[in-house]
Amino acid sequence: MKKKAAMEMSVGTIVTIVLLMSVLILGIFLVQKIFSTSTNAIDSVDTKIQSEVDRLFSTDQNAKYSAIPKEREISIKKGNSGGFAFSVFNKGTTEGTFAYTTRVSEVASNCQLTEEEAEDLIILGKQGERDIPSGDKLEDAFFVKFQIPETTPLCQITYTVEITKDETVYTGFSKVLVIK
Repeated sequence: MKKKAAMEMSVGTIVTIVLLMSVLILGIFLVQKIFSTSTNAIDSVDTKIQSEVDRLFSTDQNAKYSAIPKEREISIKKGNSGGFAFSVFNKGTTEGTFAYTTRVSEVASNCQLTEEEAEDLIILGKQGERDIPSGDKLEDAFFVKFQIPETTPLCQITYTVEITKDETVYTGFSKVLVIK
C-alpha cells in the first residue's frame, strides 16, 4: 500500500514538473517574440526618420541642420511621450566635433511650471556630440524626447537647441512644446 502511494506521488510530481517546464518554455518564447517585434518597430521608425532627414537635406542645399517634424510646434498629450529628431550638415572644409544642448528658453506666462520642471520633461537628448566629416551629415539623427506626466499642467514651453562645431556656435533652432 505504501509503495502504491509513493508511486502515485512521484507520477504526480513528474507530471507537474513537465507541465511547469512547458509553461516556462512557452513564456520565454512569447517574451522573445514581443521583444523582437518591438525592436523591429523601433528600427522601422528610425529608418523612416533617417530617410526623411536625407530628403530634407536634398531639397535645401544651404541648410546647416534639418529637423523632423519640420513644424516649429510639437503637441504632446498629458501622459504621453514624443519629441523631434534633427541632423546636422558639416558645411565646413574640415572634420569637426558637433555638439548640441537642448534647454528651456521660455515658459509661457500662464504656465504653472518652473524652468527646472520644464527641463525635467526632457528624458532623452539634453545634449550630445558626434564627429562629422567635411561635407557630410550625421548618419543617425539626434533625437530629443519628452515624457509628459498626467499631472503636468497645460502649457507652452519653448526649447532652444544650440549646435556648436569645435566649441564655436554653428547654428541653432527652437521648438515649441504644447502640452495638451
